[in-house]
Amino acid sequence: MYVIDAGLTYWINSWSGHNWYADMLVRWVSSAGIPIMIVVVTVQWWTLQNRKQTRHVLLTAGFSFMLGLALNQLILLFIHRVRPYDVGVTNLLIAPSDDPSFPSDHATAAFAIAAVFLAYHFKGAKILLFAAILISASRVYVGTHFVSDVVGGAVTGILAAGVVPWIYREDTRADRFLTSIL
Repeated sequence: MYVIDAGLTYWINSWSGHNWYADMLVRWVSSAGIPIMIVVVTVQWWTLQNRKQTRHVLLTAGFSFMLGLALNQLILLFIHRVRPYDVGVTNLLIAPSDDPSFPSDHATAAFAIAAVFLAYHFKGAKILLFAAILISASRVYVGTHFVSDVVGGAVTGILAAGVVPWIYREDTRADRFLTSIL
């Protein structure tokens, strides 16, 4: 399995370094993608349309984001995977990371948000899914993750997005309080 993962990672990363404009764009997606997703989600807090449900979905996305990253920290207690650039599989286009490679926090965060929006059939969900895929692919392109790292991160994010609605339910006392803020 490692051979396939390393080969696919190498192939995706081999596209980097040949076009300055493409490299700059992908580096930008890799670094700015998650903050932009967060801003896109956050600004919807002040929408006037279906305000209560919109805010519930936004909070669910935020809690899923946080749970996904917390799950990643638990995984990191048991799995200490080296980065692909440390074993000569990729050429790194961004600053190296001190964290283990698996799972990708970027993929987790992006897919947690996108999965919540998709689950609630929310406006813009397909765009967020496309952004999550793009952000995840960018992490392989820039050489900081194996393909399986971003797949693992996507699974963690989707899992978190599936768990949070069981815990944080709509129209509970906590939900009414949180959705009424500002």
